[in-house]
Amino acid sequence: MNNISKTDLDLLKQKYDNLDPIIDKINNNYPIQYLIGYVDFYGYQIKVNESVLIPRFETETLVEKTVNYIKEKKLLNAKVIDIGTGSGCICIALKKIIESLSVSALDISSDALKLAKENAKLNKVNINFILSDIFKFDTSEKYDVIISNPPYIPTGSICDPKIEYEPYNAIYVSGNPLKYYEQIFKLAKKIINPQYLMAFEIDEDESVNLYKLAHDFFPNEQIIIEKDLANKDRFLFIMND
Repeated sequence: MNNISKTDLDLLKQKYDNLDPIIDKINNNYPIQYLIGYVDFYGYQIKVNESVLIPRFETETLVEKTVNYIKEKKLLNAKVIDIGTGSGCICIALKKIIESLSVSALDISSDALKLAKENAKLNKVNINFILSDIFKFDTSEKYDVIISNPPYIPTGSICDPKIEYEPYNAIYVSGNPLKYYEQIFKLAKKIINPQYLMAFEIDEDESVNLYKLAHDFFPNEQIIIEKDLANKDRFLFIMND
């Protein structure tokens, strides 16, 4: 049997009368988070199912670092857009931590947005959810903060077997591995306010190329690559001085 913590086992016992088929699923690499039905993200309960990516520790760190930059840059009343929101974990955590933010969240998946709306209601926050493809998104709104954890794993990469049950389009990118970042940079040129912050989770293997791409779009701005807890390049921040 795959390792199951006592806490997780207790949660499963509360939810299921018969654990045998549940243990079989776990032994076949089915994510225990989907079976429990929610995760703890930055101290907030976030429902998860197969329509959304399971939030990771790295993304908690993205939220933590972004909050610090928002405070440092005095963007406490910022208009924020979370691109590719999935479960809504990022935008909900930001809104819970800094209540004065005005937060929107975009996703191409109606199933994901349905769950994200449930999570916003569960956590008692007001988020403006937008159903759109980032490559077709058009708006006259202006934003102070753009945050995103877009798909960045190249198609065909060997990954943890557990992620095969997670939404493919939320993880993998075909063709240009930086195409989502490039599209967001193009969009940012149209929708970002003069005083701004952009925050991204990234693939460590593409950090150098992504830095160059960011510099091509924003040659006069501050561009910072930061590491995760495993000392891997994991976050990109772009801001004006």
